[in-house]
Amino acid sequence: MGFVALLTVFVLAIFVGFEVITKVPPTLHTPLMSGSNAISGITLVGALILAGQPDLPEAVHVISGVAVFFATVNVVGGFVVTDRMLRMFRKKG
Repeated sequence: MGFVALLTVFVLAIFVGFEVITKVPPTLHTPLMSGSNAISGITLVGALILAGQPDLPEAVHVISGVAVFFATVNVVGGFVVTDRMLRMFRKKG
């Protein structure tokens, strides 16, 4: 695929993602956040594999490093939110 096609897919993914997220009611946000951990885990594994390839250009290593950072933040944030949600359902005392 050419650069223009990849850029078009990227921009369309941004718009679709924004529309999907804004339509989610607040009561469903926390369960969906915990479900996105699996997707971020896949992103994290893919970015780590790319970061470990020695024969790729330096720009790929930088972009995969940024992807590792953001995917890690998303996974950790998802687990924190899930833990907070589960604490709400524990019996007190």
